[in-house]
Amino acid sequence: MSKRLDSEKKGQKEQDAQSIQPEVSFLSSQVLIPTTILCSTFGLGFYVYRSYLRRIPNSHKIPQSFFRKRSLYGFVTSVGDADNFHFYHTPGGIIGGWGWLRHAPKVNSRGLKGQTIHVRLCGVDAPEAAHFGKPAQPYSAEALDWLRGYVLGRHVRVMPLVNDQYGRTVGQASLWKWNGRRNVSKEMLRQGWAVVYEAKQGAEFNGQEAAFRKLEQASKNRKIGMFRKGTKSLVTPGEYKKKYSNS
Repeated sequence: MSKRLDSEKKGQKEQDAQSIQPEVSFLSSQVLIPTTILCSTFGLGFYVYRSYLRRIPNSHKIPQSFFRKRSLYGFVTSVGDADNFHFYHTPGGIIGGWGWLRHAPKVNSRGLKGQTIHVRLCGVDAPEAAHFGKPAQPYSAEALDWLRGYVLGRHVRVMPLVNDQYGRTVGQASLWKWNGRRNVSKEMLRQGWAVVYEAKQGAEFNGQEAAFRKLEQASKNRKIGMFRKGTKSLVTPGEYKKKYSNS
């Protein structure tokens, strides 16, 4: 009987010993490794979001580190003049959730004040529409129609160069067409709906001024777009603005 009791006590002691868990230190590998992995994953996710997936609502919110270094991908929501448009930033495109988790506004949607980047095409000047009591310049409607047909409702990529005095982002815009990626400023010059920007200050070409001038001259030689009647009586957008600013 005593042997049986001794055996039961011994078994109980072994069971109690197995049930006692060793105390885990906060500095042990069991704690440090999963904590490090969790913090690293969170930190990496925050970095990716902040650097590549965070939406920039307007020109004033573009980080200085983006200018001339990082491009922005988005959707053209409206075209108001023949050399600028409004652009809704959709970072990451489909990978960033746009179209299935996040939704961009439709073309010409209302209620987008402060939610789009106002892009001024770099290096070009298109015929002026009627503004502030000034009459519309010849070919302004045709140039506007061309730009709307080319970019409105399409996804474009914009390299921001500088913000101008009107709060617009002067940038190089490009988009994919059937014949590859096209520079919008160059295409306007190629089709004869703009001239090379001639202002003494604020001209931005992103290193392509010579190519821009060559395209303008080719359009003049072909007499297309705003050059269809030649150049003798042509008033450039710059001359037109100067005329009315002095009147």
